[in-house]
Amino acid sequence: MNLWIDAGLLLAAYIFGSIPFGLLVVKIFKGVDIRTIESGRTGGTNAFRAAGFGAGFSTAILDILKAACTVWLAQAITDNIWIHVLAPILAVLGHNYSIFLPERGPEGRLRLRGGAGGAAAFGGTVGLWPPAALIMLPLGLLIWWGIGYASVTTLSIGLMSMIIFAVRAALGLSPWEYILYGFLAEVLMLWALRPNLKRLREGTERRHGLPVKLQKMRQKQEAGSRSENGAAEP
Repeated sequence: MNLWIDAGLLLAAYIFGSIPFGLLVVKIFKGVDIRTIESGRTGGTNAFRAAGFGAGFSTAILDILKAACTVWLAQAITDNIWIHVLAPILAVLGHNYSIFLPERGPEGRLRLRGGAGGAAAFGGTVGLWPPAALIMLPLGLLIWWGIGYASVTTLSIGLMSMIIFAVRAALGLSPWEYILYGFLAEVLMLWALRPNLKRLREGTERRHGLPVKLQKMRQKQEAGSRSENGAAEP
């Protein structure tokens, strides 16, 4: 009986994680299909690009909650720590490869669309230990603003989760199995972000935040220097 309950919880976690909130929110906000915008992903970052801050924020919150809820449901029904860990992983998997978003790829192969898993992975961490949000949110914003790559910020979520749960496990405050959650979430995000990692290596990944501001300031200063030098020539 417990085996069937555990299997049902994991299946429910995948299905719940598969709900493409970004697709729904952008459709409501702007009436467009998010899959046709920029990266085509259904997460908060692309929802922001497609329909503005409100859509991006709403999508991120819903994606966080759907993964967190899978943890809370699992904890309410079973004492099996492995199910507590695997439920949010299945939610991240569903978010990245949604059963509700099948399509034929360029080569005619069936594939499942979705997001990169950042918000869902964060939600899973919060579900396992809610105070993690107080650590990860400011650090994530600092990484996003200081380094300037959304993909790097997304990947930092799994790393931060592993570090938080490793410290807590060493102090005897949480099960060591929680560390595995951060590792598996990181693997899923790395796989989903393969195109971004390729662009990072090539130096063509989209950037924002402080690096972009500093670059614009340097360009403005250089343009001013060239103008002054040109005016000084006889």
